[in-house]
Amino acid sequence: MRGFPLFLLLFTPSCMSTPDPAYPTPFEDAVETVCDRTPDQDVCVAFRDLGTGRTLLRNADVALHAASTMKLAVMLEAYRQHEAKKIDLDRPMRVHNAFKSILDGSPYTLSADDDSEHDLYAHVGATLPAKDLVRRMMVRSSNLATNLLVEALDARSVQETLVSIGCRNMKVLRGVEDTPAFEAGLNNVTTARDLMLLLAALHAGTGISDASRDAMLEILHAQEFNDMIPAGVEPGTPVAHKTGRITHIRHDAGIVYPKNRFPYVLVVLTHGFDDKDAAGAVIREISRTVWTHATEEPR
Repeated sequence: MRGFPLFLLLFTPSCMSTPDPAYPTPFEDAVETVCDRTPDQDVCVAFRDLGTGRTLLRNADVALHAASTMKLAVMLEAYRQHEAKKIDLDRPMRVHNAFKSILDGSPYTLSADDDSEHDLYAHVGATLPAKDLVRRMMVRSSNLATNLLVEALDARSVQETLVSIGCRNMKVLRGVEDTPAFEAGLNNVTTARDLMLLLAALHAGTGISDASRDAMLEILHAQEFNDMIPAGVEPGTPVAHKTGRITHIRHDAGIVYPKNRFPYVLVVLTHGFDDKDAAGAVIREISRTVWTHATEEPR
């Protein structure tokens, strides 16, 4: 897993001769330099310029636990089902805290102490608009809202939508905190490449209306955890993103909107850091490096 080469996808015309080998660019070298500082940890990077299609990939097909980045797929499916009139995001949804493991059907509940959003637990037994649950799931990464939505949408439908937009290795099997499933290895996983494809599809409005696309991007812009990718770009730059964190895992995946140029997608996944702050520092530094090269190099 470690030590995979960094490479840049180049789109060139077909020709009869064998193309010259592609040597690392300064952009690639700069990203690799950051990653080389933590050789005992896994750092996966995927970048795409949404104007030119320029793409940089490092360990981009390594599958890691998705943590809360899987909530991006849940949000996309919620809006797709809303448009298909399978659910109505404007209607109230009953809030409960009792779920069944996908492994054996055993019951489990979520703890507010282990959730980054606590207020929703005070609404158990009441109803809230489904759109409110989507927002809580994204901007404060509510686990309880996530499980309620996964239950309503069906994880199999989420997975079908991922496949339909080209995400072949991202798997959303269940909600969160399903301990029996976790211990059995039934986990939500992702790759940097698939998160890049998901965000690019969302930005392009693939399979969704402009209204749904704009609503989802607005939610992602309202993300409250902004110490990684957003902290590496010029202050005031809009970033629509979603973070994820569990033990030894810290991720960030987003769309960056520099002034006076095309936006770009950046995904950084990490595994193996004992210190979450150290992982966050690596993601910030990669974001800063990508910002420098993406905004200063010729477009």
